[in-house]
Formats: sequence, C-alpha cells, structure tokens
Amino acid sequence: MDTDDVLDIFREAGALLEGHFILSSGRRSPVFLQKALVFSQPELAEALCRALADRILAQLGEVDVVAGPAVGGIIPGYETARHLGARAIFAERVDGALQFRRGFAVEPGERVVIVEDIVTTGLSLRETVEALETLPGEIAGGACIIDRSGGRAEVGTQLVSLAAVNFPDYAPEEVPPELAALEAVKPGSRGLA
Repeated sequence: MDTDDVLDIFREAGALLEGHFILSSGRRSPVFLQKALVFSQPELAEALCRALADRILAQLGEVDVVAGPAVGGIIPGYETARHLGARAIFAERVDGALQFRRGFAVEPGERVVIVEDIVTTGLSLRETVEALETLPGEIAGGACIIDRSGGRAEVGTQLVSLAAVNFPDYAPEEVPPELAALEAVKPGSRGLA
C-alpha cells in the first residue's frame, strides 16, 4: 500500500476534508484528515492496519507490544497489534503527561512499537516515547498511518509510515489571505474543554 492508496481510502470514507482547519498543534491548514471517519469503518481500518503491520515487520522486525497514545492511537494500535500477534496498550493523559495506567505494563526484554494514526508535529509520539522510557522493555520504533509532516517531525524514535504527505500548514499569524477568508474549524479533539 502506498500514499495514493491510503489517501484513496480517506477519500472513500469522506475523511479528506478541504477548508480552513485548526490542527491539534494549533497550526492552520487547508486540508484535514478526519481519521475517525476511516476508523469507524472496520474494513477500512483493517486494510490500513494490516498494511501497517506488514511495514512494521519489514522495517522494525517482530514486536511484543503495540503502544498507542489515547485517543488517536487506540484503534489503530489495537488493530495493528492484532495483525502483529502482539498485545495492545495505550497511554492516557494524567495531569498533562501521558502515562500507562489500567494495569498496562511492559516486561523486560519486550519489544514495543508505538502506533499513531497521523503524525503532524510528532508531539503525541514523543510523549509516548517518554512514557515508555519509564518502563522496562525496548522501544523498537514508531509507526503511523499517515506522516503529515513529510518526514520532518521529530518523534524521538525511528518512524515507519504507510503514507507521507506534505499538506501545507501555517502558524496562525502566517495564514495566507485566501485561507484567512474562510471560517476556521477545529474538527480534532485535543484541547477541547
């Protein structure tokens, strides 16, 4: 599966949106990937995560645990773990920092891959790396369905992606006039009250 195949799946789900969007990072973009519409359809989620599992095996090798940041990494983490024959866990935000709770653990010697839906700035993945560094085990790398940064995001580990895109995004004060003329919408979940 390549970038065009992944974007076709997002189009099929009505999840490749155009307009003026406020990304979870606070940056602005004319393109938003509403992955919830993709992951609400099990057959599409399975196709993407099976392909991601194959890519992980090819580039990172066997893993024992798939760790995802809540909320975006829960469904792709679980589905990718299923195809890898691995256990799935997720980190959640406690007092502003990601932590593994609910009895989730990583044993010494276990290899862990972090699975995220979409990487834009890499913040969630970096925070998951930091949370995993408090546990025994080895971080094999990170993986995502779409690397929206086009390979520029610093994620704190090696990153494997099914698709790499370079959609434009801007600091709020640098939004071009044609984008500023549209109403800004925040369709993501980070920072909602």
